[in-house]
Amino acid sequence: MRLGEVDSTQIEARRLADGGAPEGTVVRAEHQTRGRGRLGRDWVDEPGSALLISIVLRPAVEVSRLPQLSLVAGIAVAEALGETSRLPVAVEWPNDLLIRGLKVGGILAESSIGADGVAVVILGIGINVNQTRFAGDLQGRATSLAHQAGHPFDRERLLAAVLERLEAWYRRWVAEGFGPVREAWRRGSVTLGRRVTTDGGAAGIAEDLAEDGALLVRTDAGALVRRVATGSAP
Repeated sequence: MRLGEVDSTQIEARRLADGGAPEGTVVRAEHQTRGRGRLGRDWVDEPGSALLISIVLRPAVEVSRLPQLSLVAGIAVAEALGETSRLPVAVEWPNDLLIRGLKVGGILAESSIGADGVAVVILGIGINVNQTRFAGDLQGRATSLAHQAGHPFDRERLLAAVLERLEAWYRRWVAEGFGPVREAWRRGSVTLGRRVTTDGGAAGIAEDLAEDGALLVRTDAGALVRRVATGSAP
């Protein structure tokens, strides 16, 4: 489904999912007035310049695995953007996409369990494609493919690449578990080896990614602490 201006593709996709939309249903918009990121942060886009999609997923996996979807999608989108743009796209735990340290995109995975006991995940993906100016606190923190490459990109081609890589990684994750995703994430991450803050507020070094997708942080006090990505409204 392709839309013009909406409050949020997540809201539209959720409405379709509640109405029985099949897995793989994609909602795309040219502009969001109430776009959301992780922890309820706003997602600001320039009308007609970004790639804004939400996808209905109904993964046949244990509920405990649902938070891993942000990492699955991050790897898939990073690969698609890197292959298409030839830019060095990296992943940052749990759901950001970076180019040379600047945010170019993000993932939002919101999960719920229906009355039938089946999990439904609305996977939102936002990518700054052709935006060239960033105002306010986004300046110096955000970027776009066009800004980095010096030329605009065909959003249709990017969308096709993203959906292709996402389907491939999603199917592999469902069939093989988190192992392959974990290895790909460790290779493509800029988080490992850097200072981060734990959920409890302690500072330390991101040491590794656990087998379930939690970030393992070695605090300054020497403790190894798990930092867990939420699986709903991240």
